[in-house]
Amino acid sequence: MSHTLILLRHGQSTWNLENLFSGWTDVGLTPQGEQEARTAGRLMVEEGLKPDVVHTSVLTRAIETANLALVEAGWTDLPTRRSWRLNERHYGALQGLDKKETADKFGSEQVLAWRRSYDVRPPALDVDDSRHPSHDDRYSDVDPEELPATECLADVVGRMLPYWHEVIVPELQADQTPLIVAHGNSLRALVKHLDRVSEEDIVGLNIPTGIPLVYQLDDEMHPMSSRYLGDEEAAKAAADAVSKQAG
Repeated sequence: MSHTLILLRHGQSTWNLENLFSGWTDVGLTPQGEQEARTAGRLMVEEGLKPDVVHTSVLTRAIETANLALVEAGWTDLPTRRSWRLNERHYGALQGLDKKETADKFGSEQVLAWRRSYDVRPPALDVDDSRHPSHDDRYSDVDPEELPATECLADVVGRMLPYWHEVIVPELQADQTPLIVAHGNSLRALVKHLDRVSEEDIVGLNIPTGIPLVYQLDDEMHPMSSRYLGDEEAAKAAADAVSKQAG
């Protein structure tokens, strides 16, 4: 038996455009990002793929992307769940900084390690920093010990997998089709788990904004196939573009 899972990275955000580290900072979509979200909705309709349930992070850019895609597809009645476990990777004290200026200050090799390595964390936020998630009401019901002050991709895998196993997998086992609208790194974390990507190879994997990625999974939740909807070359070009604009 085959189970369908749809992954969608949010459309281009304002801080993607401005080349800033975004992480858990709540920023919206650019006009291009809004169009990417609508196009994602159309692609799913054209492929005859309709999700039964939608999951997003608690960040605006993912929520806006989901809403725009569902409106475009005519699926505004779908149940939606939100979880901080699907949030983007927390970039710690880098959040809000210009990526090029940060590279000029700390050196390109150090910034590359912070951005792309599997297990190197950026500098952490102090708990009294206003950017620390403990000051955001959306996380008031989260154990303070679980709220990150910085994260590497390995940390994102660790906090995302409980949601996968406890929430998404039971839906797939019930023959439902979940749509997960999240972020470059939270989706990379899930793809790493699904495709058993090595720690070395995951560094080079990039997920394009606004293009649905569809998995067919077997009963053991192992991938039978996966593909991006729409033009394959366009998806590859978009992934190449985000490799220069990660976060």
